[in-house]
Amino acid sequence: MKSLVKITAILICCHLQTLTQAQEPGNDLLQFSGITITADSLNPVPFTKIFIKNAKKGTTSDVYGYFSFVARKHDTIIFNALGFKPEQFIIPDSVTKNRYSLIQFMTGDTITLSAAYIFPWPTLEDFKQAFINADIPDDDLARAKKNLDPEEMKMRVDNYPMNGRMNYNNYIDAQTSKLYYFGQQQPF
Repeated sequence: MKSLVKITAILICCHLQTLTQAQEPGNDLLQFSGITITADSLNPVPFTKIFIKNAKKGTTSDVYGYFSFVARKHDTIIFNALGFKPEQFIIPDSVTKNRYSLIQFMTGDTITLSAAYIFPWPTLEDFKQAFINADIPDDDLARAKKNLDPEEMKMRVDNYPMNGRMNYNNYIDAQTSKLYYFGQQQPF
């Protein structure tokens, strides 16, 4: 029991010490927030990696380019996004408030890859053989006539199950017919 009281007292003292340090006027912590946007069209740059240089802290901007995290005055902030050049910003030490906002412009970075030629045949001879033996399909008119064959259309209609819309229309038609002949003999 005494050890539990001692541990609790130590934790409270540590917590009070951190609170007093956070309230010191010389504290250089601040809330660093802002948005990342493209330099040319001012569109947000989503999912930008934002981190403090030489530290293991950082964040990722959201889909609108917004970010927010705790940093120190004079920290160097690195902004990285796929398709954009890395940018760098140093938080000024002349900040008087405990928060700092930034609109970071990201410049596009074009990456040119060399052309890749992909062939389904390993050699030119295999390609020639496949080209000579190719089965050339029918022209558009012949394919349209095949698709609109009356016998095949009838077979497809007969084998096609009713969907939700067809079931609804059938039910509504039956209810309408029932209400139309309400109180009298329905025709056969």
